[in-house]
Amino acid sequence: MFRIEAEVDKERRDLLRSRLRDTNTAASPVLRALRGTPDERDVPLHLWAMEDTGDLAGGLVGHTWAGWLHVDYLWVDRTHRSRGLGSRLLARAEHLARTERGCAAARLETWDFQAPDFYRKQGYEVVCVIPDYPPGITEYTLVKRLG
Repeated sequence: MFRIEAEVDKERRDLLRSRLRDTNTAASPVLRALRGTPDERDVPLHLWAMEDTGDLAGGLVGHTWAGWLHVDYLWVDRTHRSRGLGSRLLARAEHLARTERGCAAARLETWDFQAPDFYRKQGYEVVCVIPDYPPGITEYTLVKRLG
């Protein structure tokens, strides 16, 4: 008999993630080859653009894993948009991922009202489109080879 529980539990989440990673590693020659290397782990990559006043002007939050940079969040304050700050943050993250972490590619998701055109201008290419996710919005997954 099993009982299904619906609760936020970080300890069980981490255990589940670890077991899923072990299962995936066992099934993938690429992931098995990474076992024990720094590239096996999710390594955070955070960049912050701070104003002289100490206010946050923009930032990028992501991580590197298995030779990929994953950009989770990229945000620039409205007063700093269209001035190249987003491009600089993204370029810096790509540079660090490539030169310090050996990443060969990057990936991210964005919605149609956010920045798909911005990412295309940065050399990203759309590889997946999910219409109506969430309802009325289209989500894009984009990738870029880092070279």
